[in-house]
Amino acid sequence: MKNRTKAIWLGVILLALVIVWNSSMVVTYPNEFTVIKQFGKIVGIRKEAGLSVKVPFIQKAEKIENEVLLYDLAVSDVMTKDKKSMIADCFVLWRISDPQKYTQTLSAQKSNAEFRIDTIVYNSLKNVISSLSQEEVISGRDGELAQTIKDNIGTTLEQYGITLLAVETKSLDLPDENKEAVYERMISERNNIAATYKAEGEEEAKEISNKTKAEIIVMQSEADAEAEETVAKGEAEYMRILSEAYNNQEKADFYLFLRSLDAAKATMTGNNKTLIIDESSPIADIFYQN
Repeated sequence: MKNRTKAIWLGVILLALVIVWNSSMVVTYPNEFTVIKQFGKIVGIRKEAGLSVKVPFIQKAEKIENEVLLYDLAVSDVMTKDKKSMIADCFVLWRISDPQKYTQTLSAQKSNAEFRIDTIVYNSLKNVISSLSQEEVISGRDGELAQTIKDNIGTTLEQYGITLLAVETKSLDLPDENKEAVYERMISERNNIAATYKAEGEEEAKEISNKTKAEIIVMQSEADAEAEETVAKGEAEYMRILSEAYNNQEKADFYLFLRSLDAAKATMTGNNKTLIIDESSPIADIFYQN
């Protein structure tokens, strides 16, 4: 009987030890924070993954996500600076950066955090788009607009222990009934801009062409003048050389004789090779000279 009683008490003690052990041990996984509370007050935060202890039954462990979280905002209507309605569909990437602030301000409730994120991001979205024209909003959908919305929020969410990683627009479009009219207007504007650029280009090309033609005329005139000057210099040099070559009577007579022969040769054409000249002809003087 005594042994049975001892066995029962031993079992109770072992059970109590197991309960105390389980109550005192805290397991923190890599994707979570563990917040330790005592009588509702935060007394410790376990940020590193692993096994730790707490005071059993008195202290309580609460888990908070330690990973990138996604919140999808509801599709909403926004108004541009030029009073045009657009449909915005966005989502947010965020994470808990300060578990203590997150717990103190939002009671560590994800729904409370998402409510704050929804309000702050929507207000930023609305304010940014209301400062832009519809055309600027459409042209900024490649990422510039999302960055502007994020920059406009700044550090507002840090007071809740939240870091905003990114604001992305899944779609930012026109209401269906306005799409075609707006796109047609934008196409027309682009065509007008293209026509303006083309006209300016043609005008500039014409100006360049006229300028080039004028330069060519000037260069041609200068080249012609230079050529004439060169020819004149060449002829002058030729005459100088010729005069030096026949600077005495003997050479001059020989030159005159050659020129006379050339003249006589020029008069003989066809098959008739007979040359008949008058005694008074200058050519006859060459042949009749003693």
